[in-house]
Amino acid sequence: MPLWKDLDGARVLDLAQPMRKGMPQSPNHPPFRMTLERRHGDVVRPGGGSAANEIIVTGGHVGTHVDALAHVSQDGLLHGGRPAAEVTSQDGFAELGIDAFEPYVGRCVLLDVAAAHGVAALPPGYEVTADDLERAAAGLEIREGDAVLVGTGWSRHWTASSQEVDFAGARGGAPGPGVGAARWLAARRPRVVGGETIAFEHVPPGRGHATLPVHRIMLVESGVNIVETMRLDELLDSGAREFLLVLNPLPIVGATGAPVRPLAVLGPPES
Repeated sequence: MPLWKDLDGARVLDLAQPMRKGMPQSPNHPPFRMTLERRHGDVVRPGGGSAANEIIVTGGHVGTHVDALAHVSQDGLLHGGRPAAEVTSQDGFAELGIDAFEPYVGRCVLLDVAAAHGVAALPPGYEVTADDLERAAAGLEIREGDAVLVGTGWSRHWTASSQEVDFAGARGGAPGPGVGAARWLAARRPRVVGGETIAFEHVPPGRGHATLPVHRIMLVESGVNIVETMRLDELLDSGAREFLLVLNPLPIVGATGAPVRPLAVLGPPES
């Protein structure tokens, strides 16, 4: 039977936040900008045809994106003990850049920590612990090479940012895994981990992105890529705990990260 026949009736959820000027993002990265370079009517071809096009300027860690292993170093070393200076040039990284990320199509496990606490979204500055992940994973097997997403409900605040909640967490912090949770995840040897916040980290109130220990544990120590700023609210509401994930960031040569449009493929509803 053709592989696509297995997907008949499947539900596909887009896990990417829409990219727009002024969207929430980390202050550590260049802001996203898009403008029309040519409008319809600026140039009209013989016969009346016209085309519009744009210029897009963005950092690699803006919007929903994947962190390459080259994104973070510790004491000058990248994953595997590679000296960062030896693989870095003005053109980017000769090794461990986002172009080295092999597209992921496979099983994904969703650990809904917010639901484990009986809330739609965790409060600002909440530290997700190893115990939280154990509770959210009850009855699920996490296998080596799986993708693992941590649900905090934070993507519910995407459009309300600056009104109800500071999405980036600069003032009140943002929920995310702490060091203990990161160690718990790393011990299960996932291929990739991800979440809804701008940084896959516990961001304490008033601290911003001053320290990023979970990035060190995942990228440098464990060689596990991170997906950030994911739109998981619809997926959380679906009740799905495991599904097929399609993850393929833009292969920008030498870059430390790149935008991605993850897709969750859920099986057809049971009759």
